[in-house]
Amino acid sequence: MKISTFVRRGATTQLVCCCLLTPLTAALPRMASACASCGCTLSSDAAMGYSASAGLRVSLQYDYIHQDQLRSGTRSISSVPDGNELERETLNRYVTAGVSYSPNSAWNISLFVPYVMRTHSTYGAFDAAAQELPELSSSRTSSLGDVRLVGSYQGLLPTHNLGVQLGVKLPTGHYGTAVDFYGGPNAGAPLDASLQPGTGSTDIIVGAYYFQAISQDFDFFANGQFQSALKHHMDQPGNDFRPGNATTVSFGLRYVAYPRLIPQLQVNLLRKSRDQGALADIQSTAGNVAFISPGVSARVVSKLQVYGFVQVPVYSNLYGYQLFPRYTVSAGVSYDL
Repeated sequence: MKISTFVRRGATTQLVCCCLLTPLTAALPRMASACASCGCTLSSDAAMGYSASAGLRVSLQYDYIHQDQLRSGTRSISSVPDGNELERETLNRYVTAGVSYSPNSAWNISLFVPYVMRTHSTYGAFDAAAQELPELSSSRTSSLGDVRLVGSYQGLLPTHNLGVQLGVKLPTGHYGTAVDFYGGPNAGAPLDASLQPGTGSTDIIVGAYYFQAISQDFDFFANGQFQSALKHHMDQPGNDFRPGNATTVSFGLRYVAYPRLIPQLQVNLLRKSRDQGALADIQSTAGNVAFISPGVSARVVSKLQVYGFVQVPVYSNLYGYQLFPRYTVSAGVSYDL
């Protein structure tokens, strides 16, 4: 099997979640979200197949992440201790436009522009002595998220199947206290910093990836990525927030006996540290999660490819009290120009 049948032209994967996400470039930068469970961890480049071909590619990805299960540690819970926030649900929908350019088989640069659509509702501080739950406070946002620019080099081996990445996430989305609650007791008050469309930070993205045919019918891939805020606004009044570091690892198999229709299975892992700053929910934004992600990619015509995946959580160890998705859905399309 030729390398170009397994590799995508861009070498990038995303965070978040959300980010994700948060999609990767040989590990597309995932949709990066501040909580440990609201970003997409799917390796989109592995889904499409990495590529050592030169040229230009445009892409569009949609991620659906509905957090409606309250969890703490490794288990689901029905309530929280007195004084802690009792959240009801968060619905995250991301549409990410991407442009990747490879001047040759060794180099690639990719730009990802996410649009964030998020609704959130919370009961506020829980009081077990109250006769009934308080009125919900709700928020809604639809706006540009944080743009990511990632460069990849896969000329380390003659086979071009090992690559490294270096990138940056820019503070282009609204952050800090930009978005307010629109309804309920908290109407007019700022939404949590971790739920704003952007983090307000400039982050470094470092990653690596490897892919290999292990038989005539199967490909194997593995990639990892680390993202950390280098510059943030903790010194500015009203914007005292620094997102926690995030590490993502993905590996899996692709069945390539029929190149036009490729079933595959991914394992996606995420480890996220606590957010910091006066605006941060320090106790409830960290954790470790694992997903099993079955999916399929299909080549519609020679230059047009589509894919779809469902991510099913198989493990979570969340600090504090967090909303968690029962599943996530990702779908995308790409076109070689």
